[in-house]
Amino acid sequence: MTIATADPKRRALGKGLDSLLPRVPAKAAEPAASPEAEGGKPREISLEAIDRNPFQTRSVMAEAQLAELAASITANGVVQPILLRPLANGRFQLIAGERRWRASMLANKKTIPAILRQVSDEQAMEITIVENLQREDLNPIEQARAFERLGREFHMTQEQIATRTGKDRASVGNFLRLLRLPTSVQKLVEGSAITFGHAKAILALPDEREMDHAAKVVMERGFSVRQTEAWVTARLNPVRLETSAKTEVPEDPNVREVREQLQRALGLKVTIDDQKGRGKVIIEYSKLEDFDTLLEQLAGSGRP
Repeated sequence: MTIATADPKRRALGKGLDSLLPRVPAKAAEPAASPEAEGGKPREISLEAIDRNPFQTRSVMAEAQLAELAASITANGVVQPILLRPLANGRFQLIAGERRWRASMLANKKTIPAILRQVSDEQAMEITIVENLQREDLNPIEQARAFERLGREFHMTQEQIATRTGKDRASVGNFLRLLRLPTSVQKLVEGSAITFGHAKAILALPDEREMDHAAKVVMERGFSVRQTEAWVTARLNPVRLETSAKTEVPEDPNVREVREQLQRALGLKVTIDDQKGRGKVIIEYSKLEDFDTLLEQLAGSGRP
């Protein structure tokens, strides 16, 4: 497993993994282990002798990316060894490197380079979860489940999870909140039908029925995250929405013409709220330069 050292957040993760990986004595790996088994050096292990990791967090694995990795392995071999633990029945259980293991089978390889470690079930589970989180290619729901499992299985606080995985504590909390979504909405996030941002906005709604309805509206109308936030806000404040709907009237053609003239002259967005000859003019600007130009124009010293 290669662990980046440039990012300070990754250092904590690397130390955490290293502390979980006691080395296997040569005799523990096989009765007549070869010299390559000593000192944590990689050795070739038969793919048929390896069992899948029962603690795997990842539930979705892109077949196209797996095929690309298989093609790379066919051309160049497996560059980074996988991590295994020996079992009592002479077989091996995968701890980290499932994509390389599966891609090697697709590439019709017979063996794969592996490093052996003697770890307990709990250590194997934690290593698998942390290794997957380090890769950062889990979907948001998979990350949320991984964080939840670390908390549940190892009684870690959000602060401890953040420290162990090299993540920001607020991010850990935001991911964990995703598990409050109904299963139907979680599946949409997992399948990338709606984004993490959409999901965060939907979470403001009071119950699962409302959340499920919101997700359907987002899908049907193709809402952006900002539109979703606005829709949820309106949903949470129906009285304000009804009031604005009652007072809204079609724009007078003369008012529209004046508004358009102002917008052309100023180069800024203009809104005119006219109520029978009384109202207000709103001029919007997005940066200080626009504001300065507007002041010059209003003072008569700018462009005509």
